[in-house]
Amino acid sequence: MKWLIRTFFKTLRAVIGPIMLFGDWITTPKGIKRSDSAQQEIDALTANMTLYQFKTCPFCIKVRRAIKRQSLNIELLDAQHDNQHRSQLMQGGGQVKVPCLKVVDDKGNANWLYESNQIIRYLQATAA
Repeated sequence: MKWLIRTFFKTLRAVIGPIMLFGDWITTPKGIKRSDSAQQEIDALTANMTLYQFKTCPFCIKVRRAIKRQSLNIELLDAQHDNQHRSQLMQGGGQVKVPCLKVVDDKGNANWLYESNQIIRYLQATAA
């Protein structure tokens, strides 16, 4: 019975995933237009940020759309299909849960944010 449930959900993800990605692609928000100097300042603030994500995770899509809307340059890492990124997420954050924003401060200390709404609020406060 367990294999049947797993097979059902794998099939469901295989069907719905591409539809979600297509919908995200055709409705991608436009980013904020800033002056070159203002964008460079924002890029410097986000240079120490990394988003661990699964491509078809709805919460990850939500965070990626917020990143695009704010014109932020944040490194995106696939923790679903890349075992190295998955192990970095597990070792650093303590759990494989996405979306996860890794923020490294000036002293080299990493802060791991796991909830999509918390990540979006943090990014809005940082880019403001």
